[in-house]
Amino acid sequence: MQEALAEARAALATSDVPIGAVVLDPVGAVIGRGRNEREAYADPTAHAEVVALREAARSRGEWRLDGCTLVVTLEPCTMCAGALVLARVQRLVFGAFDDKAGAVGSLWDVVRDRRLNHRPEVISGVLAHESTDLLLDFFAGHRGDRA
Repeated sequence: MQEALAEARAALATSDVPIGAVVLDPVGAVIGRGRNEREAYADPTAHAEVVALREAARSRGEWRLDGCTLVVTLEPCTMCAGALVLARVQRLVFGAFDDKAGAVGSLWDVVRDRRLNHRPEVISGVLAHESTDLLLDFFAGHRGDRA
């Protein structure tokens, strides 16, 4: 999660919402990294998870990420939850819950939907305070609430 948090902090350089993600292969090596890049590339699909999944798939030379773990600082949205299910990610680890757009328990539960052909293991709340503080500072700075 520390590496995902580092990716989230790097998103600040492009004024993107600080969310970061990494994909680990079955032995724990990082094979994909991503941060929000929607502002940087004017791309509505450039969420941290999608960027990391794309890099991991290129690294592996295939779209199936069997045995891999996606670690992300914020609960995935519906697009990202769907992408990790379709990529056959074995495990999802995330930090903070997202009450406004979360699709892994907050608003929806895409990854555990029994109608889908793949359901990853989910571990939530890992370094949630650090992830939340980074987001709160970012949005407060946009509103002028914090220094």
